[in-house]
Amino acid sequence: MHVPLALGRAADNVPRMEELMRQIDGYCERTDFTYWSEPINAVTNAAFIIAALWMWRRTAGLVWARVLCVILFAIGIGSFLFHTHATLWAALADTIPIGIFILVYLFLVHWHVLNLKLWQAGIAVLLFFPYAAAVVWAANQNGFFAISNFYWTVPILLFVYGIGLWRRDLATAQGFIVGGAILTLSITLRSIDELACDMLPMGTHYWWHLLNGLMLGIMIEVYRRHRLAAGEARG
Repeated sequence: MHVPLALGRAADNVPRMEELMRQIDGYCERTDFTYWSEPINAVTNAAFIIAALWMWRRTAGLVWARVLCVILFAIGIGSFLFHTHATLWAALADTIPIGIFILVYLFLVHWHVLNLKLWQAGIAVLLFFPYAAAVVWAANQNGFFAISNFYWTVPILLFVYGIGLWRRDLATAQGFIVGGAILTLSITLRSIDELACDMLPMGTHYWWHLLNGLMLGIMIEVYRRHRLAAGEARG
């Protein structure tokens, strides 16, 4: 394809400024587009910040664990922006760090927990994309699962890796399964937010923040303990 033409087509797919400023009302708590229309959803993002700062103190000498802490901090900031500004650009600030955390953590699981070579861990991350597409397609076949279609990819993986590591690394396996269980509850509460709006005016989305702050902190702790147990206090 001619390069200028390819770049032109790519540019057509980039959201324009007016699209980035488009406002989004996707949660029960929001009743208008004022800044503090979702006070509970906004404030509970502190769970991500607290978890990131707490784990930062516990991960001295573990470079990749601290990278995860930085990403977790960014998740809290991005989600706060989304639940206050409620625009497409803020939604991107919310979801992009989540996606980065998933991919980095998946890479580290294959590299440091499963002890694959660097290039093999990279291929495993690439395979996440067709896997996620398949899970999203399956989730979209059911109205309830379709609400949080992409997010179901993560607890499934945590349970699979937890079961697979049970005999080889019990502590890490248990950590993955605990994380998967918390995330399953979290996704369920996220999914019923608007469905339960008549009964619960504040919705249930804030539990997504509280539980995920806990769960992601646990995931960093599981990685930290595995690295220290392996005698690798650095990197």
